[in-house]
Parts: sequence; structure tokens; C-alpha cells
Amino acid sequence: MAEAIATTPLPTLEPFKGVKKVPLGEYFTSGHRTCQGCESALVMRLMVKAAGPRTIVLGSTGCMYVANTTYYSTSWVVPWMHTQLGSSGSAGLGTAAALRALMRKGKLPTEPINVIAFCGDGGGADMGLSAISAALTHTEYNFLILLYDNESYANTDIQLSGLTPYGAHTTFSPPGTAKRILHQRWKKNVAGMLAAGHPSCRYVATVCASYAVEMMNRVRKALSIGGPTFIHSLDPCPKGWDYDPMLSHELGELAVECGIWPLYEVEDHKLKLYGRTKGIAQGRSKRRPVRDYLVRQGRFAHFTDDDIDYFQAKVDEMWERWIIPGVIPFASEITNGRSPD
Repeated sequence: MAEAIATTPLPTLEPFKGVKKVPLGEYFTSGHRTCQGCESALVMRLMVKAAGPRTIVLGSTGCMYVANTTYYSTSWVVPWMHTQLGSSGSAGLGTAAALRALMRKGKLPTEPINVIAFCGDGGGADMGLSAISAALTHTEYNFLILLYDNESYANTDIQLSGLTPYGAHTTFSPPGTAKRILHQRWKKNVAGMLAAGHPSCRYVATVCASYAVEMMNRVRKALSIGGPTFIHSLDPCPKGWDYDPMLSHELGELAVECGIWPLYEVEDHKLKLYGRTKGIAQGRSKRRPVRDYLVRQGRFAHFTDDDIDYFQAKVDEMWERWIIPGVIPFASEITNGRSPD
């Protein structure tokens, strides 16, 4: 009888020390049908490159499912499975449990196999949120859930999601004469919510593919730390955000530099800022005005100066009162000389 194992083995994934140390192997290749300048396709490529060939990827319905798996073809070099729109949490947990059972019964060699379940903002922040929350409580299984966030239901023509920013023009929130700002809800704080609400989850992080090496290193840490983990990625979308595709990287950088998208990780309940966000928090870089980010996107073309001022005030409030709303106070930490790492 095969020897019982408590959990599946964890991989050893040291961080890449610079872009020259990143391996050349590709596990998400050409042949997909994403839009020109699609940042989510880059996230898929970097995610699985960071994980390596011994990886199973589970994709819930979304543009990264529709565009990447045309009939009889796929861009995935590693094993890949489609799962339903709100099922990334269930799929990740179930696959990790199946691998553990097969290894316990001796039907698979006992070796590290990465499990990554990805979802879009509609599938992750809206209808799949409960499944992700439940999955993160099962500490006996090793898997990563990555939420790629292009701030709309992009595969079905840019409908409003729970992560659409205030005032954005979508097909469900077009500006008009009767109501110029139709969407007035502020974006959900999914990573902060999951970090605060799941004390047994050892790793939650935010990333942006404009900072590719930093992003891949967060994926490697999430896969090697053990237990269920979660990463939230902001992905500029040329079609939904209405900008020239050549600006995708620039918009990702601007989201971070304007303070709209703070880069952080919560590892074993300790908050660490990293990258440009850390520099801003420690005063080494100046936070840019949100106008620089908003005016480059057609979805905010109807904004007046008052709208931009409101957006700026909301971001300022986050930085002055909370670095991660609901998770950790920010201003008092800075005042007391104890800025987050």
C-alpha cells in the first residue's frame, strides 16, 4: 500500500534575480486570439512561465478562456481545463485534492505539481467570490487563484463588473444627458477583503504585469509557500478602456504611480509594500495625479474637472487613512515612523 501523504510536495521556486535570470521556456505560446495590446494575455504568459512546466492551469469562463481555446487548438502548453464562470475556487481546490488522492494511492509519483486557477473580475469578484472564499479556508491543499482584472466583463462586450472603477463608460453604464455618471460605486477591494477575512491563508498579493519580474516572483512565492493563495492582477484592456494598444504597459505603470493600484503582499499576515508603491510610501517617489491616468482612457472621456477631483480625493483618502482599506491604517504608521516594509 502506498504511504499516505499529508499534502502534496511544494516546489522550490526561488525569486528571479533580474530579467536575465528568467528562463526562455514558454508554456503559453502564440496562436491565441486576444486583442492587440492585451495585458491579460501577458499575465497568462508570465504566470505560467513563473510556475514552470509541472503546472496544471484551470481557466474559468472569461476572455482568457474564449480567446485562448479555439476549437481543436490552444495556446496552453501545460495541461489546461476550462471551468465555469464562478468556479475557479472550486476547480483549484478540487484539482489539488485529486492530485493528493492520486499520490496517496500511488497512481501518481509524489512530486511537486503546481495548481493555478484563474478567473476574470466578473468571475472572481462577483459570481465566483464565494467559491474563492471557501477555497481559501482549506489549508491542507496547495494551489493558487489568480484574478486577472480588466475591470469589466470583456469577453461579452464590456459590461459593468464589481471591479469597474467609478464613473467608467461601459455598455451597462454609458454617459448620457439625463445622467452623466451612471456608475457611482467605488471598486471592490478584493485582495484586501480576502486578506482580512481569511486568517489561515498564508499569501495574498496584488501585481501588475508592467512590472514583469516582480509579478512573476509573487507567483513563485504564492506557489511555494504552501496552502491556498490568492493574487489580484490589474490588467489594462485596450478594447474596454479605449486607448491605443501601445499604451498598455504605460497605463499599468500609471495606475501604480498614481496610487490607484498599490502593489503589496500579505505574507503570513504581515503586510509588505514593494516596487514603486514602496518607494511612494517611503517618500522616495512622488505620487502622480490621477488625471495622468484617467485622461489617457476613452472610458473616462466624459469626466469633468469635478469628476477628476472626486476621483483624486478618493485615492488621497485611501493613502491618508488606509494603505489597504479595511486591512491596515496607513497615516498613523507613517506618522509614527513605522511605515510598512
